[in-house]
Amino acid sequence: MLRTAISFVVPMLLAGLFWAGAAWAFEESSLSVETSTGSHQFTIEIARTPQEQGLGLMHRRELAPDFAMLFPFAQAREASFWMRDTYVSLDMVFIAEDGVVHRIERGTEPLSLRSVHSRGPVIAVLEFVAGTADRIGLEPGDTVIHPDLQRQ
Repeated sequence: MLRTAISFVVPMLLAGLFWAGAAWAFEESSLSVETSTGSHQFTIEIARTPQEQGLGLMHRRELAPDFAMLFPFAQAREASFWMRDTYVSLDMVFIAEDGVVHRIERGTEPLSLRSVHSRGPVIAVLEFVAGTADRIGLEPGDTVIHPDLQRQ
């Protein structure tokens, strides 16, 4: 009897987890990144809740060159991210008050459990496909423009 219950319940739980992940819908928006090479526009998804931030870009197999994900925080804080279940190498942009780029971690290792730290308080993290920061000439001190990054 127990074996029958387990063989029924486990597949149902796995199906529920798959469906929940597949049905996840992030808020969409756009933002611009201002560098010495000009203004660069990105279509973004916003990970606002702890659940959304925990999922992030996990399980994605490819990203468009003009796509990014923004992780805004309610208050400036030290941030730490990893690449668990993330198949695409990313550039992680740690953003301080008023959208100023604090630090960039270029070319993160897919599927790595190594923590990547902001090394100071930030109000958001922006992730896009690895190589994007170099392609647009992004450096610390540049500006990311989005309503979630403008603090009163």
